[in-house]
Amino acid sequence: MPLETFKHKTSKNFWIKGWVEFEGARIAGPYRCSSGSPTKAGAENWIAAETDYQRRKHMVGEDAAQTFSDAVLLYNANAKTAKQLLPIDREIGDTPLTKITGKLLKSLGPKMKPMASTDTWWREIVTPARAVINNAHELKGTPAIKVRQYSSNERVAQDTRRKKASRVARTPSDRNWVAAFCDVADPHNAALLRFMFETAARIDQAISLRPNDIDADECQIWLKAQKGHAAGWVKVSEAMMEELLALPKKFTRNPRTGKLLEQRVFGYNCSTSYNNRWKTICKKAGIPYLSAHAAGRHGFFTELVVRNNINPIDAAKAGRWSDASLPLRVYAHPETNEASLREHFRTKPVQPKKQKQPKSLKKKGNTDDE
Repeated sequence: MPLETFKHKTSKNFWIKGWVEFEGARIAGPYRCSSGSPTKAGAENWIAAETDYQRRKHMVGEDAAQTFSDAVLLYNANAKTAKQLLPIDREIGDTPLTKITGKLLKSLGPKMKPMASTDTWWREIVTPARAVINNAHELKGTPAIKVRQYSSNERVAQDTRRKKASRVARTPSDRNWVAAFCDVADPHNAALLRFMFETAARIDQAISLRPNDIDADECQIWLKAQKGHAAGWVKVSEAMMEELLALPKKFTRNPRTGKLLEQRVFGYNCSTSYNNRWKTICKKAGIPYLSAHAAGRHGFFTELVVRNNINPIDAAKAGRWSDASLPLRVYAHPETNEASLREHFRTKPVQPKKQKQPKSLKKKGNTDDE
């Protein structure tokens, strides 16, 4: 019999049983498995997708049968990535994985987001699509894919087209900026800034801190994993530890329902929640607004390496960069005035004065007898 749904006694999801048929012949099955959906409509969608896949596989072979949409179903995406994959799936969902190339993925950017930068194309289109395809390669043996980064010429051309620079130089914080900010900030935001400036923690790592992530005895903080770096303990100064322990208890709230959530050290539950408050603080302090990333990680590395001449390898290790060349290239900001550097080169060097020859003690015409 063809595939059909049924309600399992011990499962909240609808289950599937039967065979996939093509022109009256059974080509796949028998099936007796969960659809993964608690609704009958979802289970029927599972049947339609599986039937379509098995028929394509029967006609053209397994490699050619796997489409991008099939690969998306295999991928365990979080909410953010799923949102990025939906429009990509609409564009190339029916394309067999064997036909998808790096050039094809890169060509989606101008079509889907014509006024975005190449960095955005790479981050929101190429990266999630590549992850889906390579995940299918690991699970099903379909072809893997490698995609070459957009070149600098492609980036400049797109920036020219949209009349906007895609890579704006960041301004790092310094001790004076931090002091001015903290003078007018509330205790939680002042501590948040000082914590990131001292540890190079990312904003999401910082706002995720809970009271049980603080080890006062060892003067260290447990930072969550992020950007490929494992979670681990990070040492802080004694002054920083005292400041953290002195902070009043603060619970986060669901922004939609107002319901109290878990307690966090700095009181934020989202990595962008600080923005408006920081803009207000900066305006009150009379200082330019800096993002948490510029004030934290950029300020941390520039403070150590540029202003205090700390070994870049030591600074990179303290900031949890695995390769010191990355922060040197991205996070170290020069602070010497360009004009003063030019003074080291003189276009008209001063020539040493020629020393005058001493005059002869003898006068012309004098003889030894005189």
